[in-house]
Amino acid sequence: MKHLVILLAIIFMSAVTYGQIDLGGKIKQKAQDKLEQKTDNTIDKGFNKTEEGINGVFKKKDNDKEDGEKSDETKDATNDSNTDGNSDENNETEVTKTSTPSLQSYTKYDFVPGDQILFYEDFSQDAIGDFPAMWTTDGTGEVRTLNNFPGQWLYMNGDGSAYCLMKDLVLPKNFIVEFDVVTHNESADADALSFCFNLYSSDKDWLIDASWPGTAGFYVNPSYYRTTAKAHAPDLDFVELASDVRILEEGKLNHFIFWVQNRRLRIYVAGQKIIDGPTALAEGIIYNRLRFHMWGEAGQHFVSNIKITTAAPDTRSKLLTEGKLISYGIYFDSGKDVVKAESYGALNDIAKVLKENPDVKIKVVGHTDADGDDASNMDLSKRRAANVKNALVKDFAIDGGRIETDGSGESQPIAPNDNPENKSKNRRVEFLKL
Repeated sequence: MKHLVILLAIIFMSAVTYGQIDLGGKIKQKAQDKLEQKTDNTIDKGFNKTEEGINGVFKKKDNDKEDGEKSDETKDATNDSNTDGNSDENNETEVTKTSTPSLQSYTKYDFVPGDQILFYEDFSQDAIGDFPAMWTTDGTGEVRTLNNFPGQWLYMNGDGSAYCLMKDLVLPKNFIVEFDVVTHNESADADALSFCFNLYSSDKDWLIDASWPGTAGFYVNPSYYRTTAKAHAPDLDFVELASDVRILEEGKLNHFIFWVQNRRLRIYVAGQKIIDGPTALAEGIIYNRLRFHMWGEAGQHFVSNIKITTAAPDTRSKLLTEGKLISYGIYFDSGKDVVKAESYGALNDIAKVLKENPDVKIKVVGHTDADGDDASNMDLSKRRAANVKNALVKDFAIDGGRIETDGSGESQPIAPNDNPENKSKNRRVEFLKL
């Protein structure tokens, strides 16, 4: 053993002498290795967490896709309106476990659709490839489907044409207009995307070759860079409002909301209120015409889900006095049960009444149209009602014990399921006083 120790010492000294072992360098290298190992471990942990997050996102998207496929098969209460569900005491309906952002994030969505649908168009009654029966144009267009978005859409090209609804609307002083637009530009970049929406008063022919048609009205021109709104009337100088918020995104669904309240015009899109003009509009205009107008080489546009409702219902009176409030202000994606951000105004209105009347209990009931399978419609209506309750509890601090839920599917229509407008009336959420 003693000889072995002496031999090792001789070898060690020899190595140091001839520079074969750098002791200080080895110590330094060892420390560097430890540091790099620690850094690698930290990075690995970060990557693991990132990977988990990404997997979670794709898992959520896959679940959404499955839900969408299920709803496509049933073609249920579809579209972008109503109900969401939590069930009764002894009949609990499982709520979608999808994590969704708090509706509190969308307080700028303060509009509240009323209890009457005045007009609805989703082109579902028109044949693919035909021009829609209720519309006219001085250009070209047709009804198409889109691979990324459900339903049928009116295709409008960017050649300066107008697309006019051939129906005289009867609108009150207080109403809300909504529609979805998907844009595409093959010949130019996204900066050129633009279209115009007109709401005006006229008793002349449908197609009027003017930027500001009729005797009075307003137009809104959303583009990639900004949104401009102008109003006109015989006794009113042009009033122009503008927002520099970039809201028109190519290849995505752009949901526009216009709230007309006598002289006040509010415009909402992309999770925010982008324009609010308290005296932008002329007094006493009766709007009866609606059209879209394309600007030259401003791209291709697809429009659908055009809905006009009354606005700002007397929630307190309807719920407390009449005992029943019909709401078209609770929004869902087609075939889904997750409450969308646009629902904030309507839910906030309900929550205020409940907070001011702590003894009042309610039942939330979901309803669908008659498209699709009866059982699927019933299930969806219950799940949607359940999620309305969850939103009231989670985002508005309402005691869950005060809210029951149920779903009636397609079993209690308030209009015949014979056209898009009547079907939209049947897709609703009802709040009943208990």
